[in-house]
Amino acid sequence: MGTYKDLLLYQKSFELAMEIFAMTKRFPKEETYSLTDQIRRSSRSVNICMIEAYRKRRYPNHFISKLTDADMENSETQGWLEFSLACNYISEQEFTRVNNQSIEVGKLLHFMINNPEKFGAL
Repeated sequence: MGTYKDLLLYQKSFELAMEIFAMTKRFPKEETYSLTDQIRRSSRSVNICMIEAYRKRRYPNHFISKLTDADMENSETQGWLEFSLACNYISEQEFTRVNNQSIEVGKLLHFMINNPEKFGAL
Protein backbone atom coordinates (compact mmCIF):
# COMPACT_ATOMS: atom_id res chain seq x y z
CA MET A 1 0.00 0.00 0.00
CA GLY A 2 1.30 3.47 -0.86
CA THR A 3 0.84 6.66 1.11
CA TYR A 4 -2.27 8.65 1.91
CA LYS A 5 -1.46 10.84 -1.10
CA ASP A 6 -2.31 7.89 -3.35
CA LEU A 7 -5.89 7.78 -2.07
CA LEU A 8 -8.55 9.27 -4.32
CA LEU A 9 -10.19 10.74 -1.21
CA TYR A 10 -7.02 12.65 -0.36
CA GLN A 11 -6.75 14.02 -3.88
CA LYS A 12 -10.43 15.00 -4.15
CA SER A 13 -10.62 16.55 -0.68
CA PHE A 14 -7.42 18.53 -1.25
CA GLU A 15 -8.77 19.77 -4.60
CA LEU A 16 -12.04 20.78 -2.91
CA ALA A 17 -10.26 22.68 -0.14
CA MET A 18 -8.11 24.55 -2.67
CA GLU A 19 -11.16 25.36 -4.81
CA ILE A 20 -12.91 26.80 -1.76
CA PHE A 21 -9.79 28.77 -0.83
CA ALA A 22 -9.68 30.37 -4.29
CA MET A 23 -13.42 31.02 -4.33
CA THR A 24 -13.46 32.68 -0.90
CA LYS A 25 -10.78 35.20 -1.89
CA ARG A 26 -13.67 37.16 -3.41
CA PHE A 27 -15.79 37.18 -0.24
CA PRO A 28 -16.31 40.55 1.46
CA LYS A 29 -13.81 41.64 4.10
CA GLU A 30 -16.49 41.66 6.79
CA GLU A 31 -16.76 37.86 6.35
CA THR A 32 -13.03 37.26 6.94
CA TYR A 33 -13.44 36.02 10.52
CA SER A 34 -16.79 34.35 10.05
CA LEU A 35 -18.01 32.64 6.91
CA THR A 36 -14.69 32.80 5.02
CA ASP A 37 -12.71 31.42 7.94
CA GLN A 38 -15.31 28.74 8.76
CA ILE A 39 -15.67 27.32 5.26
CA ARG A 40 -11.91 27.27 4.75
CA ARG A 41 -11.38 25.50 8.08
CA SER A 42 -14.06 22.87 7.53
CA SER A 43 -12.98 22.09 3.97
CA ARG A 44 -9.34 21.71 5.05
CA SER A 45 -10.34 19.60 8.04
CA VAL A 46 -11.90 17.00 5.74
CA ASN A 47 -8.50 16.41 4.19
CA ILE A 48 -6.57 16.54 7.46
CA CYS A 49 -8.94 14.18 9.29
CA MET A 50 -8.59 11.74 6.40
CA ILE A 51 -4.79 11.87 6.76
CA GLU A 52 -5.12 11.24 10.50
CA ALA A 53 -7.47 8.32 9.80
CA TYR A 54 -4.98 6.81 7.41
CA ARG A 55 -2.32 6.93 10.10
CA LYS A 56 -4.74 5.18 12.51
CA ARG A 57 -5.75 2.46 10.05
CA ARG A 58 -4.10 -0.21 12.20
CA TYR A 59 -6.93 0.38 14.70
CA PRO A 60 -10.26 0.02 12.87
CA ASN A 61 -12.32 1.89 15.48
CA HIS A 62 -9.94 4.86 15.45
CA PHE A 63 -9.79 4.76 11.66
CA ILE A 64 -13.58 4.88 11.36
CA SER A 65 -13.85 7.53 14.09
CA LYS A 66 -11.48 9.90 12.25
CA LEU A 67 -13.30 9.25 8.98
CA THR A 68 -16.61 10.14 10.62
CA ASP A 69 -14.97 13.37 11.82
CA ALA A 70 -14.00 14.05 8.19
CA ASP A 71 -17.59 13.33 7.13
CA MET A 72 -18.88 15.78 9.74
CA GLU A 73 -16.50 18.47 8.45
CA ASN A 74 -17.60 17.78 4.89
CA SER A 75 -21.24 18.25 5.90
CA GLU A 76 -20.29 21.51 7.61
CA THR A 77 -18.62 22.66 4.40
CA GLN A 78 -21.85 21.98 2.52
CA GLY A 79 -23.75 24.10 5.04
CA TRP A 80 -21.31 27.00 4.60
CA LEU A 81 -21.67 26.67 0.83
CA GLU A 82 -25.42 27.12 1.25
CA PHE A 83 -24.82 30.30 3.25
CA SER A 84 -22.38 31.52 0.60
CA LEU A 85 -25.03 31.06 -2.06
CA ALA A 86 -27.78 32.66 0.03
CA CYS A 87 -25.56 35.69 0.67
CA ASN A 88 -24.85 35.97 -3.08
CA TYR A 89 -21.11 35.46 -2.58
CA ILE A 90 -21.11 32.63 -5.11
CA SER A 91 -23.22 31.93 -8.19
CA GLU A 92 -25.64 29.04 -8.52
CA GLN A 93 -23.18 27.45 -10.98
CA GLU A 94 -20.28 27.72 -8.53
CA PHE A 95 -22.43 26.33 -5.74
CA THR A 96 -23.53 23.36 -7.84
CA ARG A 97 -20.01 22.57 -9.02
CA VAL A 98 -18.36 22.81 -5.60
CA ASN A 99 -21.25 21.17 -3.75
CA ASN A 100 -21.08 18.26 -6.20
CA GLN A 101 -17.36 17.93 -5.41
CA SER A 102 -18.26 17.82 -1.72
CA ILE A 103 -20.92 15.17 -2.36
CA GLU A 104 -18.32 13.08 -4.20
CA VAL A 105 -15.94 13.43 -1.25
CA GLY A 106 -18.78 12.29 1.02
CA LYS A 107 -19.35 9.18 -1.06
CA LEU A 108 -15.66 8.31 -0.89
CA LEU A 109 -15.71 8.82 2.88
CA HIS A 110 -18.73 6.55 3.27
CA PHE A 111 -17.04 3.85 1.19
CA MET A 112 -13.97 3.99 3.42
CA ILE A 113 -16.07 4.00 6.59
CA ASN A 114 -18.01 0.95 5.41
CA ASN A 115 -14.94 -0.91 4.08
CA PRO A 116 -12.05 -0.20 6.47
CA GLU A 117 -10.36 -3.51 5.67
CA LYS A 118 -9.74 -2.36 2.07
CA PHE A 119 -7.51 0.40 3.44
CA GLY A 120 -5.34 -1.67 5.72
CA ALA A 121 -7.49 -1.52 8.85
CA LEU A 122 -6.89 -4.79 10.67
